[in-house]
Amino acid sequence: MSSLNASSYKNTSIVHPEYFFISGLSGIPYSSYYYVFLFITYFITIIGNSVVLLIIAFERSLHSPKYIVVFNLALADIGETNALIPNMMKTFLFDSQYISYNACLVNMFFVFLFSTMQSFTLVVLAYDRFVAICLPLRYHAIVNNSSITLILSAKWAFNSSMVALMVSLITRISFCDSNVIQSYFCDHGPVYRLACNDNSINRFMGSFITCLYLVVPLAIIILSYIGIFLALNKITTWESRLKALKTCVSHLLLVGIYFLPMSCTYIAAWLLALAPNARVITTSLAYTISPMLNPIIYVLNTAEIKDLLRKMFKNKSAPSKDNIAK
Repeated sequence: MSSLNASSYKNTSIVHPEYFFISGLSGIPYSSYYYVFLFITYFITIIGNSVVLLIIAFERSLHSPKYIVVFNLALADIGETNALIPNMMKTFLFDSQYISYNACLVNMFFVFLFSTMQSFTLVVLAYDRFVAICLPLRYHAIVNNSSITLILSAKWAFNSSMVALMVSLITRISFCDSNVIQSYFCDHGPVYRLACNDNSINRFMGSFITCLYLVVPLAIIILSYIGIFLALNKITTWESRLKALKTCVSHLLLVGIYFLPMSCTYIAAWLLALAPNARVITTSLAYTISPMLNPIIYVLNTAEIKDLLRKMFKNKSAPSKDNIAK
């Protein structure tokens, strides 16, 4: 590699590239159509999540623990989408597939930070539903704005620390054979696999992060819903059970569209040894579809938000008194 700079130590030489080449979708047939799809996905994601953010921010009736968490989820969706799709569109529009070493690490940090925030936010929403259904009389004492803000702040701090540690361990890797990343962004796995020195700690960290932010949250959510269904069985009337269950529909849909694609992608990559192009397509879909659908699901399945949107459109479409007088 012609563009490598070496930093020599007593017994070891760590070689860092000046830049990486992100292969992305370059080897995929008809990739231009996929880029068009990504552009539409980006537009819907930014508009949808921005609308959710504005509604929650300016409507005082939504300043409650549940919607503070939804606000946090929308922020994570916008952050992850902005960390991923604009760089991919730059590759398509300007044929620019190079990224500097430091920019690559920054890109890796933000993609994984916002993705892990999505995962943990879904756990907090499961906690909210669990307390609301299993401990309804104590809900407002346990789940309030102060406690939720504290949980979310701790989650941001913890996730930032874990992802920063994972990214910092990349700096101990020496790249002396190739600087071509077989992915559409500076993905952790494809980057550490380029190492020509020992990368066992990076491999362990990758597995640990996957377990921590995919397996553990999903297990906690499943356990919380086992508790919810047990509590629902104690409710005597079907109408009351159905009413309580309806409050979980939005969250269950969010869990499904986030964890199912992610789980299928990682399981398929592990069991089937997916080709690089297949891995690029599956992971990019898993990372981009969920942020796009989250606001749509909440708008369509949340009565409070639908009522507010209805009122807004009615106020805009209703003729003013001056016009009626004329």
